[in-house]
Amino acid sequence: MSQLLRSRGGQKAFSLPSMLTSYSSSAFVSFPKAGGAGCGNVRDKMLPTSEEESNFMYTHTKRPKTVSIIGAPMTHGQPYVGTDHGPKLLREAGLLDHLTSIGWRVHDSGDLDFNQIDNGQTHESPNAKNSQIVGQGCEMLANAVIRTIEEDRFPLILGGDHSIGAGSLAGLLKAKPNTGIIWVDAHADLNTPDISESGNMHGMPVGLLMKGMGQDPSTIPGFEWLGSPEMKNVRLDPDSIVYIGLRDVDNKERLILREKNIKAFTMFDVDKYGIGGVMEQALDHLLKKDANRPLHVSYDIDSVDPLLAPATGTAVRGGLTYREAHYVAEAAARSGNLASAEIVELNPTLSDNNGAAETVELGLGILTSLMGKSIV
Repeated sequence: MSQLLRSRGGQKAFSLPSMLTSYSSSAFVSFPKAGGAGCGNVRDKMLPTSEEESNFMYTHTKRPKTVSIIGAPMTHGQPYVGTDHGPKLLREAGLLDHLTSIGWRVHDSGDLDFNQIDNGQTHESPNAKNSQIVGQGCEMLANAVIRTIEEDRFPLILGGDHSIGAGSLAGLLKAKPNTGIIWVDAHADLNTPDISESGNMHGMPVGLLMKGMGQDPSTIPGFEWLGSPEMKNVRLDPDSIVYIGLRDVDNKERLILREKNIKAFTMFDVDKYGIGGVMEQALDHLLKKDANRPLHVSYDIDSVDPLLAPATGTAVRGGLTYREAHYVAEAAARSGNLASAEIVELNPTLSDNNGAAETVELGLGILTSLMGKSIV
């Protein structure tokens, strides 16, 4: 379907009046204040779900429900600087206030300090670029996720590039082995170093944790911890993940999807069934064996059409519309089983001021939809 049609009905996410500036090592990004009667003044209302409906949501989180925000500012899983600013920008856009306004108690754990990691990787592997720092960063995140779950809190992870997904998955599957995964992404992220076409680690988080892959992830520098006695059996069953929004899949990833019979909904399926039909089938697949299993949503902003989310590193046209992007989050939340979530790949340095602000605003809206924002 053409770019024009795929972007039907999509409205833009708008500039952020509370977030005026941010810095990166290579660029200065200035977000202009909204003004006049134009699009910049449009805002989503932060309305919580009804008390009756809320009682059936987030059933795996102890009451009063508390969310722990974990910043994971990783930028080494892909070639562009800037993804490390995602957590800061989402907070500055009002994330904490929005979460409290829809009924959550908020614990901000701050950002994981990836700068403390000693890279120590004297010989760069072209098939696993920056694996030392990415792997150790993922170990830090896995431990943070495990602690959060042990404290009966909802882990809300702010990336960073999608290489952090290996840490999120490892922590979740260690703490709650029966977790079902909804992977919202233009890409399958099923690579491992032995099959990767680019060597970028943000294309490998699912592949590293998937059962039955050809390469042992603990042999990759930085990921030795995945072979420890506590973690060596922490792996993802192929029938415990569903993809939403695929449209750019490597040839070897396609073979894995077919051989392992992994449930995957491409943009063709979104067009064919509608996003409502896709999410109904996705949730049915994950919950058919255990209606009470916890669910995790890993949301890559590049799943959304780049007309709406231009500030990301691997944009592919023909993505989710504004409402489709929100519906995925809303449906996951209203399943009642959502127990954790993450958003990744926001990079303000890869667009102009308006594009960066729109992408952050959209990311903020998706997060609040995941956390129970309601239209009525």
